Amino acid sequence: MTVPTLNYVSCPDATGSHRMAYWLWGASDAPHLVVCAHGLSRQGRDFDTLARALLAAGGPGVRVACPDVVGRGRSEWLRDPMGYGIPTYAADMLQMLGQLHQEAPVRTLDWVGTSMGGLIGMALAGAPHVPLPVPLRRLVLNDVGPVIQWAALQRIGTYLGHVGRFESVQQAADAMWQVSQGFGPHAPEAWLALSQAMVKPLPEGGFTLHYDPAIAVPFRALDEVAAKAGQAALWQLYDGIRARTLLLRGAQSDLLSRETAAEMCRRGPKPRLVEFAGVGHAPTLIASDQVEAVTGFLLATDTAIDEEPHSGTG
Repeated sequence: MTVPTLNYVSCPDATGSHRMAYWLWGASDAPHLVVCAHGLSRQGRDFDTLARALLAAGGPGVRVACPDVVGRGRSEWLRDPMGYGIPTYAADMLQMLGQLHQEAPVRTLDWVGTSMGGLIGMALAGAPHVPLPVPLRRLVLNDVGPVIQWAALQRIGTYLGHVGRFESVQQAADAMWQVSQGFGPHAPEAWLALSQAMVKPLPEGGFTLHYDPAIAVPFRALDEVAAKAGQAALWQLYDGIRARTLLLRGAQSDLLSRETAAEMCRRGPKPRLVEFAGVGHAPTLIASDQVEAVTGFLLATDTAIDEEPHSGTG
């Protein structure tokens, strides 16, 4: 089975620097780079299934980078928890992209972002004069947009930062499933596999979740007024996107409303919308229809994309 290599990049921050980890799939000199960025409390191995599918369908010309956003997975933790936010994450991604481009020139750059990873993608694709190695060609926004429902943020706040202690990976997987059923149906073995990288062993025995509990500090400092105030800036970023865009939505999502998705289709990059029945926030990009939607979009010719219907349901 194809496996990724673990790599690191040094990233400056307000207190010095930190190391961000990223998982690299495929030939390190492949000219077509796809970056897959995870959600708020997740990590880069979430994209194992998608990465293998992209390599299988795209051939030796494709490489896939799946970062562990700082504070998650194998990346270091920030000394100042208020640094956990999109500006830091976007700057770190530019450091990673610069390193990858230096190692082997990037000729084609695509982005897949789930939830928080989609917001990072919007920041890179929509802001002017971002020093990307090449312009972002295609963007996949997975169940996220400029308007994030406050009730969903409140729901996430009930568990974010509670990393716990578990006797086994299975016990951790069971606990995570209790707060993750919006991900949609998963066979028990598939959920256990997805949970393996979500935990790390403790020195005294047992396991805990992989991330820095302090990522919850700036999250909990956000109130509904501030969240709504940020929407105008996010819409401005979104309207600045020039990359061809695919918008994915769980049909039962509580984070990306149907109304926001419809507005996104009317403005900015005017993406194609694909909804997945029986799924909330957020599609895990493991089910075959979800994987095919992403690989088909990223690997299709421009002509094929132009001929696709504007919206659809998975």
